[in-house]
Formats: sequence, C-alpha cells, structure tokens
Amino acid sequence: MSRFTRRRVIAGVGVAGLAPALMTRVVSAAPPPETVTTALVEAAKKEGRVHYYTAQEIKSAEALAKRFEATYPGISVKVERSGAERIFSRIAQEYSSKIHNVDVVNTSDLAHTLPWKRNGWLTAYVPAEAAQHFPSDQIDPEGMWVNHRSHLCVIAYNTEKIAPADAPKSFMDLLDPKFTGKIVKAHPGYSGTILTATFQIARDIGWHYFEGLAKQKVLQVQSAVDPPKKIALGERAVMADGTDYQVLTDKEAGAPVEIVYPVEGTPSCSNPNAVFKAAPNPNAARLFLSWLMSAAGQQYVVDLTGQFAAHGQIKPKAGRPLLKDIRTMKEDAPALEKQADEIKARYEKLFKV
Repeated sequence: MSRFTRRRVIAGVGVAGLAPALMTRVVSAAPPPETVTTALVEAAKKEGRVHYYTAQEIKSAEALAKRFEATYPGISVKVERSGAERIFSRIAQEYSSKIHNVDVVNTSDLAHTLPWKRNGWLTAYVPAEAAQHFPSDQIDPEGMWVNHRSHLCVIAYNTEKIAPADAPKSFMDLLDPKFTGKIVKAHPGYSGTILTATFQIARDIGWHYFEGLAKQKVLQVQSAVDPPKKIALGERAVMADGTDYQVLTDKEAGAPVEIVYPVEGTPSCSNPNAVFKAAPNPNAARLFLSWLMSAAGQQYVVDLTGQFAAHGQIKPKAGRPLLKDIRTMKEDAPALEKQADEIKARYEKLFKV
C-alpha cells in the first residue's frame, strides 16, 4: 500500500473530487439528534451489512460485531481491523481511486477526523443517546463523530522478570541501563494510539526521552496491543507503550503483568467513530453507530475490555481504575495533525525502523 501522508490528505493531492474550496468550508452546527426508528431498522436490514474499519483489537471488535448482529438479525458487520495510521492511509488510497467501501470508521487518532471533515468525506449524525448522555466534548461540534471509548497508553512490566521495587515509575526510568535489551514498544507509523502518545510525550517531556530510548535496544512491534502480548508471554520484561485495557485483560486472565501510570502523566486517546458520506450502506451504518453509542453497546464494550465509556449511565468494570483518578496527558488534535508526518519521520530516523 502506498503511503498517504497527512500533508497529502490535508491538501487533497491526488485525491479525486477534492476542490480547494473544501479547505475553507463553512463550519455548521450539529444536526438534531436522531433516534432509532422502525423505518431506520427496516432500511438497514434491506442493506444487510456494515463495513467497519476499526483500530480496536480484533477480538474485541469482532465481539462487538457479533453482539450487534444478535441484536439486529439480518445485518452483518464486516470488520476490517488495522492500525489507525494504516486505516487512514487505506481510506485515502481508496478515495483517490473512487472506491467507497467504508461505512463506519473507528480510529485511535482523533486528528484523523480533521482532514476527513475538510475533505467533505464524513456525514453529520448524532445518535439520540449520545446527545442525551455524553459530555459535549465527546461529540464533534458539527456532529461528524462521536467518541466510542477512551483508553490510555501505559508502561507495564512482567512481574516474574522484574520485581515491583525495581519496576520503572516514569518514562525517564526506562533510560536506565538495567532495562537495555528488555523493552518492547509499538510504532507511531502503524498505530494511532502510539502516534498520539508519541506526540504527547514529546510535547510534555521532550524528544531527548526518545533519543535515549532509541539507545536501549528496543524490540519494535507494530500495534499498540502487541507490547502487552510480548510482556505477558515473557518475551520482553517491560513495555514502553501500549494499551492499558489489554494489559489489564491479560492480568485478569492470570498473566504476570502490572501497569505503571508514569509520574509525568499517562498519554490518553479518544476513539472517535464516524459515518462516511459515501457509505455504501448508509442506513446500516447509522444503526450500527447508534447501537455502539447506546447504553447497551457502551456497557458491552466496558464489560468486554474495561475501556472508558463516555455514556453517563455506564458502570465501570469492577476492579478497574477510574479515569478521573489517573493523571493524564492531554490530546491536541490540531497540533498533532500539523506534526504527524514530522513525528513519524523523526521517530523512524531515531529507531532506524
């Protein structure tokens, strides 16, 4: 697959049908919230399918799909799972070839929504339950996306290989020579979670941290769910980044792993979902998004993975920490969008990957 940089997608270079006027389009208010009606369900059943591009871990994404299919028999969900940065490139490539396959997208990189909106690729749709029960900052002001869930990008370690007293407490602790050759981390060129985290860490701590980490003989993997698997299997002792929910899920299953919330703050990631304007199955797409944002859909993803839901009626998973009790770094989608290509290039040069 050819690589579509943010700059190419932002500028519309090589993307069919994009006009310069899209760069200065008028910002509109979100449309009125929409309820799930009998007419919508019947129209969705006639279409019979949803194409869902998602950055969520594959088992979780497929479980969500099956629960929706059980709720609405006759509508199948085709899950296309990849890293968020790969999803971004794939959609750009498809649209440049006038291929409109994606119905609903889920990304772990909030900055993706900015060029998609400017290019006119998204359609405004706000499920009624989201409007009623979500904080306003979890819904795009124009109604182009709704945050499905949030998660954190954490440090973690294998408790059979590292004693708690010797475990890192901060990102800077990972530069200690005792961790040389023992660290695994994921790649910001593949994972939206890792790109978001890299941006936040570089902003709040500085690139000197990554310069030091690059000298630690790090095992480089792709997805943000890969480092948790490596430490759970004992293939590496420490992960420098990765999804918190995967580590906690592995721990609950008996793996000898423990999370560290770094003293500098823990990178945080929204996971917005959006419907594409040229979706081949627009009614099924709206129904699927409405279910994902409903109390039933939100509670299911929390019970399944323990991620943080925006829906105000959802009960957190037992034994999991509350987001309000964790010091987090802050997202800044506009700044990330401007720096994304530079961050990836600088990272690849440092880590030689």
